[in-house]
Amino acid sequence: MLLPDVEQVVEGALLAAGEPLSVERIQGLYDEGERPSRKAILSALEALREDYEGRAIELVEVASGWRIQVRASVAPWVSRLWQEKPARYSRAMLETLALIAYRQPITRGEIEQIRGVAVSTPIIKTLTERDWVRVVGHREVPGRPALYATTRRFLDYFGLCSLNELPPLAEIRDGSFFEQALPALAEAEAADTDASKQQDQAAPPGRPHLVLAASNGSTLPDGGQSDGASQVPDRQQHNDDEEP
Repeated sequence: MLLPDVEQVVEGALLAAGEPLSVERIQGLYDEGERPSRKAILSALEALREDYEGRAIELVEVASGWRIQVRASVAPWVSRLWQEKPARYSRAMLETLALIAYRQPITRGEIEQIRGVAVSTPIIKTLTERDWVRVVGHREVPGRPALYATTRRFLDYFGLCSLNELPPLAEIRDGSFFEQALPALAEAEAADTDASKQQDQAAPPGRPHLVLAASNGSTLPDGGQSDGASQVPDRQQHNDDEEP
């Protein structure tokens, strides 16, 4: 059987996967004797990225690998294909998320000390259920409080490869940063969630679909390990007891 061009296989796999694919996973699509080199896969990915320039879709690299997604510039219109009400993210949840991203590993008590207000259980539950945050250990102090850090899935969701792509703290000192992040996050998640749901329930096997994701420039990004030197500034106190 004549082997298709590597670029065609890579593009088809990315369209059909519905999740980021690493170079190793793409190589695993081939039998041992016909497997292209890592360099060949990377060359195909770069060629695709250039080919998508100026189009409604783009090829991006995130923490778990590569994915094809709708550009943020057209995502608000494309997201209207799905009717589910977008999720809403409270300021309290985004502030908690930012603290974990920039100060991880961090305990709940340390988050409360910085913010000057108690962190509600629903916020922590939401972040862990979304697999954006996880417990990575316990502080060796009385009570051994849990240490929280961000996950690879969180990096993927916000279109990041590593913590080095986090915006400078100066950008998030302005409250408008969070306000601008909310609509983009909500629209992207609603489209992404419904796309996956429709694929699982209605799409025939192998039907390709596009991953909808917000771009780096319009969302609050995630992080992984940090040196602990950065600190998100305190904000006006408010009640966190409401569901995020």
